[in-house]
Amino acid sequence: MPDRKLQERLLLAREVPGDRLVLEDSVLLEALSGSRALSAPQLAALQASPLTLKRFRHLALQRRRSVAGWRGSAGMLRAASTAQALDSLVTDDGCWSLHFVAADAGDEGWQVILKLEASAAFAAQLMREQPLLRVLDGQGSVVLQGRLDADGECERPWAFADDPSEHFQRRGAGFSIEPAGR
Repeated sequence: MPDRKLQERLLLAREVPGDRLVLEDSVLLEALSGSRALSAPQLAALQASPLTLKRFRHLALQRRRSVAGWRGSAGMLRAASTAQALDSLVTDDGCWSLHFVAADAGDEGWQVILKLEASAAFAAQLMREQPLLRVLDGQGSVVLQGRLDADGECERPWAFADDPSEHFQRRGAGFSIEPAGR
């Protein structure tokens, strides 16, 4: 470990005349997420430019903080949602949505669908790690529990007797999404 830190400091402290950012943030972010590997010329350019290495390190630390920092998201039933049948709720951070779909005419009940927004800072990690997630109402009852599918969704039957709007109104009008092991 100390050798790695020393090597990192030596690489970042080098001065290269005329150094500039040689790779765009989008390329560096794709490399960090694992969605696209750096080509041999890109890797050589990264290693030759301390400024680009510093930017790469900064993006990596920023990404790590945003992913490691997610402990859950919360939202509220808005007053406008109570005037008509509830069809969706969104977390305050905009990273998740809950959708409520009435069953077909022959069936009873509702389906609840949890959807992760692809733009969430932690989306790639959650899709890769597939943690067990749960949605809780304002009083801590489990509304949904499961893992995200390939589309970033988890769908389950609505487990309560009252419809979603009534349910959330009676239970503090809030909801939260969190890792199930928490």
